[in-house]
Amino acid sequence: MKKIIDILKEKVTEGFVKADYDAKYGFITNSNRPDLCQYQCNGAMAAAKEYKKAPIAIAGDVVAGLAGDGLFEKIEAVNPGFINITVSGAFLATQAEKMCTEEYFGLELPETPKTIVIDYGGANVAKPLHVGHLRSAVIGESIKRICRYMGNHVLGDVHLGDWGLQIGLIITEVKKRQPALPYFDDSYDGEYPSEAPFTISDLEEIYPCASSYSKEHEEYLEEAQEATAKLQEGHRGYRALWQHILNVSIADLKMNYGRLNVEFDLWKKESDAEPYIPDMVKKLKEDGFAYMSEGALVVDVTEESDKKELPPCLIVKSNGATLYATTDLATIVEREKLYQPDHIIYLADKRQSMHFTQVFRTAKKAGIAREDVRLDFIGFGTMNGKDGKPFKTRDGGVLRLQELCRMINEEVYQKIKDNRDYKEEEAREIAEKVGIAALKYGDLSNQASKDYIFDIERFASFEGNTGPYILYTIVRIKSLLSKYKENGGIPEETAELLAPASESETDLYLTLNKYADTIEGAYAELAPHRICQYVYELSEAFNHFYHETRILAEEDEKRRASYLKLIGLVQRVLEQCIDLLGFEAPEKM
Repeated sequence: MKKIIDILKEKVTEGFVKADYDAKYGFITNSNRPDLCQYQCNGAMAAAKEYKKAPIAIAGDVVAGLAGDGLFEKIEAVNPGFINITVSGAFLATQAEKMCTEEYFGLELPETPKTIVIDYGGANVAKPLHVGHLRSAVIGESIKRICRYMGNHVLGDVHLGDWGLQIGLIITEVKKRQPALPYFDDSYDGEYPSEAPFTISDLEEIYPCASSYSKEHEEYLEEAQEATAKLQEGHRGYRALWQHILNVSIADLKMNYGRLNVEFDLWKKESDAEPYIPDMVKKLKEDGFAYMSEGALVVDVTEESDKKELPPCLIVKSNGATLYATTDLATIVEREKLYQPDHIIYLADKRQSMHFTQVFRTAKKAGIAREDVRLDFIGFGTMNGKDGKPFKTRDGGVLRLQELCRMINEEVYQKIKDNRDYKEEEAREIAEKVGIAALKYGDLSNQASKDYIFDIERFASFEGNTGPYILYTIVRIKSLLSKYKENGGIPEETAELLAPASESETDLYLTLNKYADTIEGAYAELAPHRICQYVYELSEAFNHFYHETRILAEEDEKRRASYLKLIGLVQRVLEQCIDLLGFEAPEKM
């Protein structure tokens, strides 16, 4: 389905050609003065120099050739040479009818789907999710959904941290507490227990205890480092214990990510990349990309276009240890082997920008990633409290994500109970859906790279640019449609959309027609905030129309049926948009 702006461009271009001007001047933009017109063409201004003619005269020639075309309600040449355009109401209704019948509301998908891997989540095993994990999960999930909606084969990978000193610390602490476990008996050759010797709550206490103790006791740290080395070398008992840590942690992570409507296709881990490291390092050396510097193995990444020299990418430390860069490069090797992606997207704190620049340049320079593979890093800002500092608990600790969800759900629940008479169970169920919308929309409505203030009262408000306001708009439309059907209204499929009868209805039609541009823009820029801007604009347009129009009380049955078909389209578009943002609307609020 062609977009309005493309149809107008074709028509106005015809006007330029018909008036003997170059077709290149028939470009169209949305009007920057919506009080005067909906669209405008400034081509006559650009053409004036070439044709040595006053812009207003050129604009007049073009308009004269287009006058009387049913596409336009009004088209006029305005000093000093603008062409102002207002499309006809009948044309708007025709475009909306097409949106009703097309699967993607008129959005045209790319002809060639891509295979895309999105690396987001970034949780560590044996540690609880906290507020620092929120943005990666929420933004990554939305980008995954947008890319998939555009027809691509998309794999979301949690990429768990499971292979460093943290595991050695846990093994050492478990051994200290339960030395009789068979995992620590090198002579044991039987089957290890299927049940883990700890719960997720135990692990969440064990790791910080071990980490803190290791900082003050060098011999304990050395023991943990030795346990890490043995694990990575394949120690049978430690591998079995590590598998228990993974199983217990992943079950808990799936539950907590599930509360956020975040689902991963791949539960890959840092350890999965480990087998690829030796051959990768060997090839980097043999191909002359990696060299020794102060005992460490490095790769230069500075390019001629850089204004200043970048630090080299460190592959192996002087003590033989590998780093995150090593693992990330080996993970690209693995992804190339398993999935042959066209595009890999990474979500992480924006302070990791240099790390990913080094990794991407090394991957391209050394041929680890194919030349045509697109590598993108989306660095996000910090979620701060009202004091402008990173969000913390009242006592200054790191707030668990589970607690953050509980806080916002409780805020929404109180608002529902204060304004509606629902049973406890129903109110809680509604509050959970609305709370997730409040949390996600509060985050996603900000440009990813920017820091933002987490204001629980504002995010949970049912008014203004918030998730609950968007959901309330959808629920309001559902209620209207339900009442209409209960009273024997015309089925939507037989109703006909009529030309708008008011300015607010015209605005609603025009806003609906921005859908394709919005989704294309959000996909091209990997920017969910573009969709947030749109759903708020569409919700505002609907509510303006709703307050100015007697929708169900309209006496003309055809006009009433047109209203209901129009708002039904608004509902479906809003629901598709919030699905791309990663939340859903309840049946009532």
